[in-house]
Amino acid sequence: MTDDTAAKEERIVAARMRLRDRFEARMADTPAMADEAPMGTGPANRHGMPQVPPGQHLAKGWPVLDLGRKPEVATGEWRLELAGAVARPVALTWDDLQALPQVDDVSDFHCVTTWSKLDVPWRGVRFADLAALAEPDDDADFVLCHGYDGYTTNVRLEEALKPDVLIAHTVYGEPLAREHGGPARMITPQLYAWKGAKWISKIEFLTENRLGFWEQRGYSDTAHPWRNDRYS
Repeated sequence: MTDDTAAKEERIVAARMRLRDRFEARMADTPAMADEAPMGTGPANRHGMPQVPPGQHLAKGWPVLDLGRKPEVATGEWRLELAGAVARPVALTWDDLQALPQVDDVSDFHCVTTWSKLDVPWRGVRFADLAALAEPDDDADFVLCHGYDGYTTNVRLEEALKPDVLIAHTVYGEPLAREHGGPARMITPQLYAWKGAKWISKIEFLTENRLGFWEQRGYSDTAHPWRNDRYS
């Protein structure tokens, strides 16, 4: 390991620790973590919560929802820009993404159109690791995620920094299919799935909240499934 590489890793670890210290209490206070009696139905899931949130049913397949556009982005052309209120803006290539620590995680997927998929096995990079790479400013509290299809959605940093929020490129052991947001999408298991941009191209860190595509059209700013938090 060269001195430059060691210094970079040290800096990223320090940035990750600063983010944890700043947002740990706020993450613990979010509804998915703090509600003592979350709404929902069905037998207890692996977290001891109801199997599905209120108004949801288990999907037999995997419905496809988008804005009517399914961009085709080759991995050799894919870029993920980390920008906005950060100390170190960066544009990652596909190889850059693959060189970051890879995480396997199983989580549930809740779509606001009332269907859920349980125990979905994902592989990808934690959002928190990408944030540490860019080093958000001390007053950054939100992100606006952009997709190659023109889609946007806003997420509060205390939600985005949770360990199950990934930039996912693999699902069920296979590369993420184009119709589901491949080559890479963001997943937000503790929020409704529209908060995870498909075909993700940019993560913009913000000091003030800015509504995304569906939020501007009346969908909830916060999107907590266990509170039936669908619309503003």
